Order: sequence, then C-alpha cells, then structure tokens
Amino acid sequence: MPSQTIAKLLIVDDLPENLLALDALIQGPDREVHPAQSAEQALSLLLEHEFALAILDVQMPGMNGFELAELMRGMEKTRSIPIVFVSAAGREMNYAFKGYESGAVDFLHKPLDTLAVKSKVSVFVDLFCQRKALDRQLQALESSRAEQEQLLAQLQVARGELERAVRMRDDFMSIVSHEVRTPLNGLILEAQLRRMHLNRGNLAAFSEDKLKAMVERDERQINSLIRLVEDMLDVSRIRTGKLSIRPKGFDLGVLVKGLVENFAAQAGALDTHIELERCQALQGEWDEFRIEQVLANLLSNALRYGERKPVRVRVFEDGAMACVQVQDAGIGIDSQNQRRIFQQFERVAAQQASGGLGLGLYISEQIVLAHGGRIEVHSAVGQGATFSVYLPLPVVLQQSDQTQATSA
Repeated sequence: MPSQTIAKLLIVDDLPENLLALDALIQGPDREVHPAQSAEQALSLLLEHEFALAILDVQMPGMNGFELAELMRGMEKTRSIPIVFVSAAGREMNYAFKGYESGAVDFLHKPLDTLAVKSKVSVFVDLFCQRKALDRQLQALESSRAEQEQLLAQLQVARGELERAVRMRDDFMSIVSHEVRTPLNGLILEAQLRRMHLNRGNLAAFSEDKLKAMVERDERQINSLIRLVEDMLDVSRIRTGKLSIRPKGFDLGVLVKGLVENFAAQAGALDTHIELERCQALQGEWDEFRIEQVLANLLSNALRYGERKPVRVRVFEDGAMACVQVQDAGIGIDSQNQRRIFQQFERVAAQQASGGLGLGLYISEQIVLAHGGRIEVHSAVGQGATFSVYLPLPVVLQQSDQTQATSA
C-alpha cells in the first residue's frame, strides 16, 4: 500500500502565543505544522518545503501578510499554495478585499472560530492529499505508457527480425534446393547413362579411361555436395556458438605456400596463375584447418571473379598481427556492397550466376573473429579487390621482434 501523504502547513504570526494556539488547533496525524514569526522566516521555509496551505497574519512588523502573499504569487514554487489571511482588525470590506486581491482563498478574523478553522484546514489538507494521489496515479500511468511504448517498440523490432528470419529461411531453402540439385542431377544423369549402357550390353563404355573420367566426375559432384553440407553445418555451429576452434602451432607461410600450389591446377584451367609475391615465415597458435578453410575460400573467390587475371598473395607481419593478403584484378566491389558480402547468403557479385550458398565470406569472417583477428576488403569497381586476413601473433614472438629491433 502507498504511504500516507503528510500535508505541510505554514503558519506565520509575529506573536509566539498565537503560533502555539494555532498549531495546537490545526495539528493532526496527517499534518506537519511549520511556524514562522516573520515574513523572512516564512520565505526561507517556503523555499525548503512544499506546503498544502499557508495561514498568514496580516498585521506583522516589517513585511506584512499582504506583501508576503504577493511575493509568494510571484515565485513559481509557491504560486499555487492556498493562502488564508488572519486579522485582528474589524470586518471592514476594503481590508478583506485587499486580502483576496493579494491571492487569498479565505479570510479569517480573530478571535478565531475553532470549528471553522479546523474544518477549513481539513478541506485544504484533503485537497492536497487528493492532488498528490492524482499525481501518483498520473505518474504511474505515464510510466505504464512509457513501458507499453517500449514494449511495442521491442515487439516491432522482434517482428522485423522475425520477418527477416523468415525471408532468410525462404532464401536459404531456395538457394539450397538450387545448389544441391546441380550436383545431384549430375550424379543422376551419370547413373542413368551407365544403366543404359549396361542394359544394352555396351561394356566398351566402361573402359579404363572412361571409368577414370566417370570417377572424376562423380568425385567433383560429391565434393560439391560435401561443401554445401559443411557450409550449412558451419552456419548452424556459428548461430549456436558451437563453432570449434582448435589452435595448434604451425607456420602460416608454409600453409599459404601449400595452398597456392594446390590451387595451381584450378588457376591453370582458367588460363591464369597465382603469384606468391611475399611469404614470410610466421609461427603462431591457430586452428590450421579453419584458417586453411578461410584462405581457400578467398583464393576460390579471387579466381572466380578475377576475370582470368593473375592473383597475388602475400604473407607478412604487420605489428602484432600476421597478415595474409589475396589480391585479384577482377570486377571489384563497390563501397556499398563491401559489408553486404560478409552477410549470410550474399555473393561477391549478386548479378552473376555462381555456385555456392553465399556463405563463404560470412563463415570466413566468423572464423577469423573467433581467433581474435579481423578480415578487411579494399576494392573499387573494375579495379579488383584485396582481402586481408589479420591473425594475432603470439606474445613471445612479438617480444622477440621488439628485442631484435632494439639491439639493431
């Protein structure tokens, strides 16, 4: 239950005995009386407290009650405090009129009518308590409205995220069905062709050279399916926070050199080549399988979008980081799309038909971030693109380099 409101009452009279008498008359459990023997003391109390009622003696030395009331009406804090004047003078109409003109809500004459004073003070106390209760209700309503608006905003955000998730799901299913169908159709056609040869007894179709070509085609289609499944699994692991990183010591330069050699045949099939311009030996603690996955994706993209121009690769130390750069001279990426390509189901060139789920760069960035590194792209349309992978070097290696630099 809310605590009881205590109404503060200000009584001002230059005679202490009058203050004592009035204090005793208007006291109550729901009230707190503050006496003042001068207008100056009253002003000090008015600035310190919020009063439900002010009872002012008209005839006081120095500043009288009317002048004090005019000051109260001129201040924002005290403007709305009800004022009751008390006077020992006669009931001349002009005197009372001046009191009302100064902002009084009532005018009492001495000797005071005990029942009348108690009744009138109770009315103002009740009004004050009701106003405070209303203020609390309004504050509660305002707080509730603000909470409702915040909840509505959260619901709208959640709705937007849900709609986006549904669209992503639909896009994902569309892309998966298309990408999975391609290698499956290849395998189905191969199986149907072989069954036809068998049914016709055409065993010449299964010579050693032809069987070798069949197996190679099967392996390509199966590897495409495996790559699609692995990409989907990696996205699921990333979303659930279960992407495993198993660091171990290896030389990043050796890994990159081996990858460049492995991609030589693929580059040759596209009438281009990969140049390993710089390959610094950099020993670190990283997940070799995952880093190879990242760099293989960058090399594949460079060959795919490089317009058959040479791809340049560099491995070097950059401060406290190891850096691998893969640079192509192909179609390039405009500034608006340089962040988009790291999102799910996005491709370097959305307008071009290309295989894959559009997850490679998204997965690559998540892997690099899991290592405490970062991946950057610098590109312009028609001027190729340079992807840079930064991985933190061990502290021991950094200290060793600093020591060598100091001794030199």
